[in-house]
Amino acid sequence: MQRNFPVLQNKHAVPLLEKELTDKIIGAAIEVHKVLGPGLLESAYQVCLEHESTLRNIPFEHLVDLPLKYKGINLDAGYVIDLIYDKRVIVELKAVE
Repeated sequence: MQRNFPVLQNKHAVPLLEKELTDKIIGAAIEVHKVLGPGLLESAYQVCLEHESTLRNIPFEHLVDLPLKYKGINLDAGYVIDLIYDKRVIVELKAVE
């Protein structure tokens, strides 16, 4: 027996601004996860994602300091962005159990 489900559409959906780039990044991340599987530290996934991104010619910067300014004072809060792709997309890696 085949069921027909209604197609859900969001009338207020906004198209992704960087869809082509994010599709490439997600594809690289999926490849890393397929090869490594779950259970490793974030640092292992980061190094492998950087390598996969290089193989796919996706430009990125890694471990970029993020300054924090509060009421005119620059604070050294130690914020670091894991990856910035093509100066347009920030990726913060997380590994959870």
